[in-house]
Amino acid sequence: MTFLDLLIIAVGVSMDAFSVAICKGLSLPHAKLKEALTVGLYFGLFQAIMPLIGYFAGSAFAHVIQAWDHWIAFVLLAILGIQMVREGVQPEACPVGGIRFREMIPLALATSIDALAVGVTLAFLKVSIFSTVSFIGLATFAFSAIGVYIGRFFGSRFQGPAQVFGGLVLMGMGLKILLEHTGIIG
Repeated sequence: MTFLDLLIIAVGVSMDAFSVAICKGLSLPHAKLKEALTVGLYFGLFQAIMPLIGYFAGSAFAHVIQAWDHWIAFVLLAILGIQMVREGVQPEACPVGGIRFREMIPLALATSIDALAVGVTLAFLKVSIFSTVSFIGLATFAFSAIGVYIGRFFGSRFQGPAQVFGGLVLMGMGLKILLEHTGIIG
């Protein structure tokens, strides 16, 4: 996996958290750096942990499904991408509340479920998992912290487009994996 591939996956996976961080910014009109960094930390940490869990779960079964791994990666990323596009086109109401533990944990968990599936996909790609999940976590941290400020200053205009973009990126990566493993592209 190239650095560009890793960057694309990190950006795609982080768009759910970015979108929710924009909503957090809407609900925290006086958010300061501390609040933005706290939101970024929650989302970044979960977006790093969940693909790690998925990676180890996928690695446990990789030898059994190795002949089909590219199809599994394609289907998982396509499903996640379609779901993100659907949510971006018809966004739900923004979550309200603060940044306390009991408010942030469910949001961080919900936005990182797709990262779990991406982790399963990573198990088939033979990546350096710790550097990969670190990069995903850092990218999500940065996007989420910035998202709080975007929500605070610009409102929810970027929430839907961010999710659509993230979904398209994940679908594109799934297609790229499939085409590379079937030999259609090099």
